[in-house]
Amino acid sequence: MSGAGETRTGYDRATAVPRPRPRAHPGAGTHGDDAFGTHTVHDEAFADAALFAALERELPAAVRLRRELHAEPRVSGDEGDTLDRLLAALPPDAVVERLPGHAAVARIGPPGPAVALRAELDALPLAEETGLPWAARNGAMHACGHDVHMAAVAALARAMAVARPRVPVVVVCQPREETYPSGAFDVLASAALERHDVRTVLGAHVQPTLPTGSVACTAGVVNASADEFTVTMSGVPGHAAYPHLNRDPVLAASQFVVSAQQIVSRNADPMLPAVLTVGSIDAGSTANATPADVVVRGTLRSMDAGQRTMLSARVAEIADGIALAHGCRARTEISVGEPALVNDPGLAGATAGRLAGAGVQVVRDLRSCGADDFAYFCQAHTGLMLFVGTGPGGEQAPRLHSSTFAPPDGAVRDVAMALAHSLLSAMTPPSHTPEPVPEPVPEPEPEPGAGAVPGRDPEPD
Repeated sequence: MSGAGETRTGYDRATAVPRPRPRAHPGAGTHGDDAFGTHTVHDEAFADAALFAALERELPAAVRLRRELHAEPRVSGDEGDTLDRLLAALPPDAVVERLPGHAAVARIGPPGPAVALRAELDALPLAEETGLPWAARNGAMHACGHDVHMAAVAALARAMAVARPRVPVVVVCQPREETYPSGAFDVLASAALERHDVRTVLGAHVQPTLPTGSVACTAGVVNASADEFTVTMSGVPGHAAYPHLNRDPVLAASQFVVSAQQIVSRNADPMLPAVLTVGSIDAGSTANATPADVVVRGTLRSMDAGQRTMLSARVAEIADGIALAHGCRARTEISVGEPALVNDPGLAGATAGRLAGAGVQVVRDLRSCGADDFAYFCQAHTGLMLFVGTGPGGEQAPRLHSSTFAPPDGAVRDVAMALAHSLLSAMTPPSHTPEPVPEPVPEPEPEPGAGAVPGRDPEPD
């Protein structure tokens, strides 16, 4: 044991992520008048109406796809069948690039700067208890709405291929959103988005705490970073009747659990959200013996990078100090997870305006210490994550990751429409107020013989 404890970093995300690309707006690309170029207001309104009409026509098939995906879920790392089904639902002329680990990107439209739509493939290892006729029966469940997300993305991709065929769109079929190693991280590390010149990545997630049909389109940080810690307390095992001969790791681990809760209340800035939760304690197998080891596992959440580092450091320091006080040894492992998810302010504002103009209830300030590896996309590209309401709102709504969570079929439409508005916002170059042009300053008349030939205009530069 070192003086500061043994802190080991898990799956290394610090060195493999591609360097962030310049956050040029997709509108800077030139694909002709039908893509990210210039339009008249009339042309844009006509094109938008055509897209939404095409999307409505795709929705019945999308609902059938949602039910099919829901009935046959695949957990993280086993998404091959789900990937094949989603790719089959995309436009037939999509150019598919398969990636390792049940991932793929599918390009619709011509070459050039593109907007990407993320669809998560994986389900959770839960036994479904919704009672739906199309409920899963294989011990897995789409309890986080990924079936809805995939169906909505497929519908929008097909509608774009019909209504806006000259607009480049890339569908990101992403595995392992629910577990490590992160599927989003691996998609980025493959450089597939760079090869397809993706400038903006869009995502949407169902949210049962919001009223049905409402959309949260929040600028800035919306989700926390998520790291996991494992603290192993090692003592001297022995008979429970002779505690003076033992070194009790159960007592040390118990003290650690209590003391670690003070990190947020006494070390974290109260103006910056942070969470430390212990979710697992594994100790011993019998009542009358002191075990050799106790393993404590938990999660760390933060919306600030500096505070994120502090939380991990303090976990190791407190574990070491308590172990020393109890005559034990501590080993701390930190598994680095997703960074904080930061929505692009300009794109969030533009999308919120479009949604409000379409009569959608917009919720601007939904933030939580939940985590989503979509955050990796937002680190490398302009990104926007929308949250789409699927319930009555409030704390009584069915929870994400619950065996009874079942968004209505109408959620497919709501998610697809929200993504369509964000896609149109990403396609539209931001408006800029032109800088005032200064009045030209008249140049002095040249003196005779000072370089100007009488009767001849000066040579052009």
